[in-house]
Amino acid sequence: MDLDATFLARIQFAFTVSFHIIFPSFTIGLAAFIATLLVRWRMTGQDHLHRLARFWTKIFAVSFAMGVVSGIVLSYEFGTNWSRFSVVAGNVTGPLLGYEVLTAFFLEASFLGIMLFGWNRVSPNLHVTAAVLVAIGTSLSAFWILAANSWMQTPAGHEVINGIAYPVSWLEIIFNPSFPYRFSHMFTAAYLTTSLVVAAVGARYLLAGRFVEESKTMLRMGIGMVALLAPLQLVIGDAHGLNTAKHQPAKVAAMEAHWDGSKPADLVLFAWPNEKEERNDFEISIPNIASFIITHDLNGLFKGLKDFAPQDRPPVKPVFFAFRVMVGLGMLMIAAGLVGAFLWWRGLLFDARWYLWPLSLTWPAGFIAILAGWWVTETGRQPWLVYGILRTKDAASPVSGGAVLTTLIAFVIVYSIVFSMGIYYINRLIEKGPTGASVKPPDGVPSRPLSAAEEAAHEAIEKKG
Repeated sequence: MDLDATFLARIQFAFTVSFHIIFPSFTIGLAAFIATLLVRWRMTGQDHLHRLARFWTKIFAVSFAMGVVSGIVLSYEFGTNWSRFSVVAGNVTGPLLGYEVLTAFFLEASFLGIMLFGWNRVSPNLHVTAAVLVAIGTSLSAFWILAANSWMQTPAGHEVINGIAYPVSWLEIIFNPSFPYRFSHMFTAAYLTTSLVVAAVGARYLLAGRFVEESKTMLRMGIGMVALLAPLQLVIGDAHGLNTAKHQPAKVAAMEAHWDGSKPADLVLFAWPNEKEERNDFEISIPNIASFIITHDLNGLFKGLKDFAPQDRPPVKPVFFAFRVMVGLGMLMIAAGLVGAFLWWRGLLFDARWYLWPLSLTWPAGFIAILAGWWVTETGRQPWLVYGILRTKDAASPVSGGAVLTTLIAFVIVYSIVFSMGIYYINRLIEKGPTGASVKPPDGVPSRPLSAAEEAAHEAIEKKG
């Protein structure tokens, strides 16, 4: 059996990076959420904010550790599976990743220990400061990673000599044509993901009548962010799409399953792209709407897949379907945020069980949308690894397919075990809830924090029942 080492290397990197991105996309927003809780606690003195911050910090620690462990593998894959990429693009991508270590990682490493273990060991002001700096560090990490990835999508500020890219202007490299759109889109997605998880956990507790005060805070903060960011993400996504149409037209053609660039494009709601026949089967579409979205003109034209040689087209089906998953989930987030904000405004949010129940199940939506978005971005870039400079097939290392397959199988097994254990432990932390939190009181009795004895008794009852 002849194994395609390049194809297996692509699958391996796709698997490991898809696994890894789940955790940074969560911890970026979660670090900011924890820092906000602690700042509010210092300003108001409300104990439940401190309990919430401590509760979510435990979950942050597990997620951060899993993100670090899963991310280490990626740097090794550059050398083992994609050595030609390092030769051609390493002069640009290497320093960008180095800047991430020197700024973001060093900042996180310096203050993460204080944030995790300094609750009763340092002054409250120092602890709050550490949490804020960790949040800044996670954001800086996203900045540098997105700068490197965006340069691979829309290279700028470099010169190519003998097939090797050399930096000319670091400002142009970092702030390349797609970076502002890609960074804002991903950063907003990370905050949306965390907000949905926080709101879902709050809804779960409130439906069960547990941790009422904390649940209401989580719902208010989570729903408030979703109601604000989900519509904003639609605007950012539209701008990002227009930028992509300008710099990567083949990707947009695949996203829309648009074949004939000589005609206005329909908005394809569903179809089965037939790459062999260069058409869509079972198509359900709205005439001219894709042209209006991309060109802001109902009769506007943009390049179709037929305008590109077959070897220069990305795989259409993965890009087409992943894009629709991302957009569909985005629309659901907008609806969830606006309905929740309306119920909050009317004073009905905490009693609307018809809304809280589905909300409690929405926690995976942000993760799935981020994965779908990255599949659109990375698969839609094919056949280029660095757009216009280096093709994917030319970047692979001279390793055997068997060696890549062996490590791929090993990664799937190890990552599955690590992921299962991490999710199990996080769920255990959520089941336990915020330490010292209040439970639902009888009607007419205000909630209050439990004493240590009451808390122990309550936990014993929960374990039995």
